[in-house]
Amino acid sequence: MDMKEIAREILLGLWKVHILHHAAEKPVVGFWMMQELRRHGYDVSPGTLYPMLKRMERNGWLSSGYVRGKGVHAPRGYSLAPKGRRVLNLVRKQVEELWQELDEHTGK
Repeated sequence: MDMKEIAREILLGLWKVHILHHAAEKPVVGFWMMQELRRHGYDVSPGTLYPMLKRMERNGWLSSGYVRGKGVHAPRGYSLAPKGRRVLNLVRKQVEELWQELDEHTGK
């Protein structure tokens, strides 16, 4: 496995955390989420993002519906589902613990 593949495996988890975080604030649509991830320096394609959103919905982390008032071509908006909130809370706790451990090793 090359470094690009290794990085991608790690980043997939971070992308999911970003999605959960933003879906907790307001419903997100795929195109906006892709732009937001790119703003953070992640190189995510529609072929990766949209299946990930559907998988997160199948896992019960997100719920979706069409955005009202956008007509026939309304985008699908994804909101945080109760199970997704539990996942996000768990991730926050784990990230805080990991950050503390990493911070200890930097000598700060």
